[in-house]
Amino acid sequence: MTNEFIAVDWGTTNRRAYLIANGAVLASEAAGPGVKSMPQGAYEVEVAGIRQRLGELPMLLVGMVGSTIGWREAPYIDAPASIARLATHLCRIDGCTAIVPGVADRNRPDVMRGEEVQMLGAVAAGLVPPDAILCQPGTHCKWATLQDGAISRFTTTMTGEIFALLKDHSLLGPQLAYPVMDDDAFAEGVAAVGEDLLAALFRIRAASVLGQRKDIAAASFASGLLIGSDVAARQVAGRTVHLLADPVLGQLYARAITIVGGQANFIDSKSVFVAGAAAIQGFTR
Repeated sequence: MTNEFIAVDWGTTNRRAYLIANGAVLASEAAGPGVKSMPQGAYEVEVAGIRQRLGELPMLLVGMVGSTIGWREAPYIDAPASIARLATHLCRIDGCTAIVPGVADRNRPDVMRGEEVQMLGAVAAGLVPPDAILCQPGTHCKWATLQDGAISRFTTTMTGEIFALLKDHSLLGPQLAYPVMDDDAFAEGVAAVGEDLLAALFRIRAASVLGQRKDIAAASFASGLLIGSDVAARQVAGRTVHLLADPVLGQLYARAITIVGGQANFIDSKSVFVAGAAAIQGFTR
């Protein structure tokens, strides 16, 4: 009996599909539309197309495809969430197609959908210990605490979105038009954490008007201020944070983590997604 299957990471704006066997990727495609671009009733056609290209195999769907704006809502399971609990709460479309549920913390409240497979996959792949702190930076940054190999609690922060809003819709727009760099200005922003955040943001404008900081350094300072605030709130001094991130954004978070006294460890997001999906699929056979 074959253990091949297809795992699809189906987010809001992008879709990636992987043909997996024995935990290894045999083929993949990354050109599919995200949930936001899917017309009503088109999922069956898209799924059939993926199978036509990658094989008539069981399929595991992950991410926003299981949200209220996706194909079918896969209800959240409550934390603590393990690979086994995700596997036992799959939303079945048919006998060969299932959607992985998201994870909820109803006390805080908070939710995640898609990140849980990567985070738990990092444990399944042996890349992080069963008790660990994980961070997945992005528009909405996810911080998770793992205990005994399960997501016990997590926090979502709007760090990336706040920066984008400030850049595109605030009086700081002209100053934030330059690229963010991992430089002295970024480190200065991280070091400024602990001051009044809202006042520190306005001082970006004031420093420009008074000629005290060149505009070319303003975006890096602002990014350091926001990322530094995010990192400092997690109290990671003396601890290791496992980062699931692209190299550019990951390096900024790693720098901030180091400045506040923590240690950063980079994890490849693609490999842990594959490991997480394979672990979930293993429970269904």
